[in-house]
Amino acid sequence: MLDAALRRVIDPPLDAVGRRLAGSGVSANAVTVTGFAIGLAAVPALALGRPDLALAAILLNRAADGLDGAVARATGPTDLGGYLDIVLDFLFYSAVVFGVALGRPDQALWAAFLIFSFIGTGSSFLAYAIIAAKRGASTERRGRKSIFYLGGLAEGGETILAFVLICLFPDAFPWIAGMFGAMCWLTTASRIGQAVRDFAD
Repeated sequence: MLDAALRRVIDPPLDAVGRRLAGSGVSANAVTVTGFAIGLAAVPALALGRPDLALAAILLNRAADGLDGAVARATGPTDLGGYLDIVLDFLFYSAVVFGVALGRPDQALWAAFLIFSFIGTGSSFLAYAIIAAKRGASTERRGRKSIFYLGGLAEGGETILAFVLICLFPDAFPWIAGMFGAMCWLTTASRIGQAVRDFAD
């Protein structure tokens, strides 16, 4: 929901930095993998009860996620780059929630619910993109992407906001997980509905 508006604000400065990185020989894939490795540091941080360190890792990961696309736009996007970007994003999202479960076993049920919700948003997103590509459909509503990006109530911006709130208010995790999980399921339902409208023969 927020991603399209955020892109208009963050893309120009990201593109400027991305051009400089590309000019110095840094590849988009290197930025993607480095950002993912940094983001994984949130798991032990959350497991050890250090949400402050987890928040820093999460924000650095998201900065890298924006920069890899900027570098790719400067050098030319690749299929491998698009693949790594989306796969490592989904792994990172689930890893953060897994870290919460490690650190707060009493909240593991809510962590499981949130990861379950991510399966809904992720699978409905990717399945739509596969069929859209088969039919030759494309969109740039969320910027130029390697695959078709179908929006929804819970997208990347909302996910990061939820993670920030989890780090700032760790005791409120059940409430945050419950509300954001519900947003994920509304997104999943809307995407399934969109697929039914667009792909019905």
